[in-house]
Amino acid sequence: MSRVYWLTGLSGAGKTTIGTLLYQKLREEQDNVVFLDGDQLRQVFGDDLGYTPEQRLKSAMRNARLCKLLFDQGLDVVCCTISMFDSVRDWNRTHIPGYCEIYVKASMETLRRRDQKGLYSQGENDVAGVHFAIEEPKEPDLILCNDGEKTPEEQAQKIMEVVAAWN
Repeated sequence: MSRVYWLTGLSGAGKTTIGTLLYQKLREEQDNVVFLDGDQLRQVFGDDLGYTPEQRLKSAMRNARLCKLLFDQGLDVVCCTISMFDSVRDWNRTHIPGYCEIYVKASMETLRRRDQKGLYSQGENDVAGVHFAIEEPKEPDLILCNDGEKTPEEQAQKIMEVVAAWN
């Protein structure tokens, strides 16, 4: 059965790094895997949405529907996106039988230290978890604490082990 690996967490938590490694591991075993990243998806959809909570919700639902479309075609999907909305994750669980929710969690201290995009240090507006509250996943299939105690490779391997146990 196909799966959608939905890696969610705040900016800088390590979603894309871990998700890329997961994608590579899955590709070693099969060909029918695609990788989707929230920033890239914004560009693909034309950068027509901003970063207010309402616009983020609309963007997250686009991502969810695209994942469902690809899943329905027999593809495994690794999707790395902030998408910190209960309604989106609930939609995924209801509509995607192979949905696997992975919460990549990092402390605010770690996020500020990493700050690859400068969001935390430059005083950007509309930063999820800073300027507006987020809805943390209530019952993810897996929580990866990503404050640096484990390497991204170890985190991706953990996902592979958990999924193998389901099969």
